[in-house]
Amino acid sequence: MTDGLSHVDAHGRARMVDVTQKANTHRQAVARCTVRSPGGALGFLAGPEGEVLAAARVIGIQAAKQTPDLIPLCHPLLIGDVAVDFELRDGGVEVEARVESFGQTGVEMEALTACAMAALAICDLCGAADPLVVGELRVWEKRGGRSGTWRYEGSAG
Repeated sequence: MTDGLSHVDAHGRARMVDVTQKANTHRQAVARCTVRSPGGALGFLAGPEGEVLAAARVIGIQAAKQTPDLIPLCHPLLIGDVAVDFELRDGGVEVEARVESFGQTGVEMEALTACAMAALAICDLCGAADPLVVGELRVWEKRGGRSGTWRYEGSAG
């Protein structure tokens, strides 16, 4: 391992982390990001046009399941649950993805991928009205495995 990077070997080559000796445990991760519209184009999402968010939810769920295809060093996982939720606030949308699994490795990348793709779906479906900004994508919480529970201690976006 080079400088503590888990996906780089002693020679600086990319590698998949060996999890064969790790115990199966319940794993959970929560990721969040925001989609903002400087011109207020997202205000209509509060009305009956909620189909945009319904489509973004399905896209986020599908993205979580496709994470190893998008990020080749991620392990294929048997995902037990994926939830993608939205909160309208201050001219934007907060996107939250929660992923759970029972396995040998965490689901942080799956939660981040679900969150990012749901946000990008909103941009695709609403972006013609106004340029949109996706920001502050991060893991907010993770549970399970040897490291236990971790929570982001910073302030909300």
